[in-house]
Amino acid sequence: MIDELVQKISQKTGLSPDQAREVLSVVLSHLKEKLPAPLASGLDEYLSGGSTEGGSLIDRAKAMASGLGGVFEKKTEQLSHKR
Repeated sequence: MIDELVQKISQKTGLSPDQAREVLSVVLSHLKEKLPAPLASGLDEYLSGGSTEGGSLIDRAKAMASGLGGVFEKKTEQLSHKR
C-alpha cells in the first residue's frame, strides 16, 4: 500500500520516489498525531497490508462516531434539564 501511495504522489507531483516517500511520511505522522489512538493504529495496520484486529479501520471509525454521538446526546439532555 505504501509503495502504491509513493508511486501516485510521485506521478502526480513529479517528485522523485524518495521525495514522495518523505512527503508521505510527514502526512502519515501528522495523521497519527491527530487521529484518535484506535484509528491511528488501524491506519498503520491498513497501510502495512495487514488486517486490523477488532474489525476494519472503517468499523473502528463507526464505533468511535457512535460513541461520540452518545456523548453529545448526554450533554444535550443535561442542558435541557437545566432549563
